[in-house]
Amino acid sequence: MSLNRISNPNHARFLTASTFRRTKLFDSVSIRDDFVDQLQSSREKHAVLLYAWVIMPDHVHLLVREPHSGDIEPFLRSLKTGFAKRKLIEWRQSDPGRINQLTSPKGQVRFWQRGGGYDRNINSDMEFNEKTDYIHMNPVRAGLVERPIDWVWSSARFWSGDGEARLICDYR
Repeated sequence: MSLNRISNPNHARFLTASTFRRTKLFDSVSIRDDFVDQLQSSREKHAVLLYAWVIMPDHVHLLVREPHSGDIEPFLRSLKTGFAKRKLIEWRQSDPGRINQLTSPKGQVRFWQRGGGYDRNINSDMEFNEKTDYIHMNPVRAGLVERPIDWVWSSARFWSGDGEARLICDYR
């Protein structure tokens, strides 16, 4: 089943991408740091506005907007496919056990869960603020940290004014 995305350059998009079988692939500092680098690179390449983000052990949430055409697909392809290809090549050489976890019954090795993930257009300031809070509270709800700013792999530090933010976000 294909995801039907509705492109609108005036709408932010709340996106969720889950790892294959919800495997905890973002289980190390280095892989989360690598994904932050890929997020920044893909963001710059495709001129996407990044409002909020979080990397969880088995999924990521993004609140973004493509301000020209509203077409988020090139950005997502760059972000997800680019990252997955690099990691799968690396793991084939260094971690065959992990590759076995990511092999489908048909023999395909996958990083991301099929289906395109969750995608919702954000139509109001209230919904925008609700999704931003949801993103920042995700590590707290998962029991990873006590406060959102304690999770380094999120935009919570940026929005709190902390000088240690990993990425500079865009203002709405």
